[in-house]
Amino acid sequence: MSDYLKYWTPVLVLGIAFAGMFMGGDYVWLGILTFPALALLDTVLPRDYSLRKMTNASLANLPIWICAIGPLLLYLAFAWRISVEHLTTAQMIGGVLSVGWMGVIPLVPASHELYHMRGKLPRFIGHYVQLCYLDCTRDIGHVVGHHIDVATTEDGDTAARGVGLYSFTGRALLESTRYALRMEGNALQKRGLSRWNIRHRLYRALLALVLFHIVLYAIGGITANICGLAAQIVARVWVESFNYFQHYGLVRLKGATIGRRHVWNHLGWFSRTVAFEITNHADHHLNSYQVYYKLAPHKESIPMPSVFVCFLSALIPPLWHETIIKPALKRWDLEFATPDELAIAAKQNRAAGWPDWQNEPQVQARKSATVGI
Repeated sequence: MSDYLKYWTPVLVLGIAFAGMFMGGDYVWLGILTFPALALLDTVLPRDYSLRKMTNASLANLPIWICAIGPLLLYLAFAWRISVEHLTTAQMIGGVLSVGWMGVIPLVPASHELYHMRGKLPRFIGHYVQLCYLDCTRDIGHVVGHHIDVATTEDGDTAARGVGLYSFTGRALLESTRYALRMEGNALQKRGLSRWNIRHRLYRALLALVLFHIVLYAIGGITANICGLAAQIVARVWVESFNYFQHYGLVRLKGATIGRRHVWNHLGWFSRTVAFEITNHADHHLNSYQVYYKLAPHKESIPMPSVFVCFLSALIPPLWHETIIKPALKRWDLEFATPDELAIAAKQNRAAGWPDWQNEPQVQARKSATVGI
């Protein structure tokens, strides 16, 4: 039972955000204040390599559903708070950040789990709760693109070596949307329909967005719409930045077998629990239908710091590059890369102006070997 209880941690985090909205005033900051608290706890606690002993799918999925629907309802709670209290500018900012943060954690991993399920209802909910970060079609690019192209130059979610967080996030905002629209158009064409046929999911996504903001307006007026949209934008930017840490600099030849080595895992106790194992997802790329609680930590992988530490360090690109990712990628090249991957990595290193560590003896001795990971 203790393993089931671990995944109620994100429900608690969501509950804190709701409590802040219901108490009002400066308490609306409570949601975003869980970010530094989680960052500290995840950093000081040891890594968690334990396997989960969970067999009851209904019990395991209950917090998933709460954390998928809860953040959407939090927008309504924020609109209600705006309708009953004159919030100061600082308090509105706190509310926007709190709601936006809940749209990242726990919503992203919860919706991710739902739209990877086989049932129509979980997929439907998984699609439309993504309103919280303005991307009801995100699953298209994720499933059709990312899971096929991961760690290749064609994967928009894999940052090339030398790319900074800010440029990656800005490009990802555009590319993820364009990719989803293109893939949906291609699917319609294959069915003999126009690329912009009324069945295109973009129209339903826009309709859902309009209806959502009508509800916000009915509850809290135009101020609720402005704050709600601001929170959605904050969440969207944050969501796009998250991919930066999951595959940064990892390389794979297009069409080559996807291995567990093509993912960075962040195995902190809180990283795993509040994100429903999305930071422990090497096995997820081998079997996208594998449920979150059956994902096994990759103990042989290069240990990465807390995902919170990675995010905060990436805000200062030289700090991220020099202290975290360059040492990790150097070790990845030496210990995990195939000869074909070494060639791609060397090209990216040169383009980034990074040291040519592949000429070190350890790598030279391996260039004719094949890695079976």
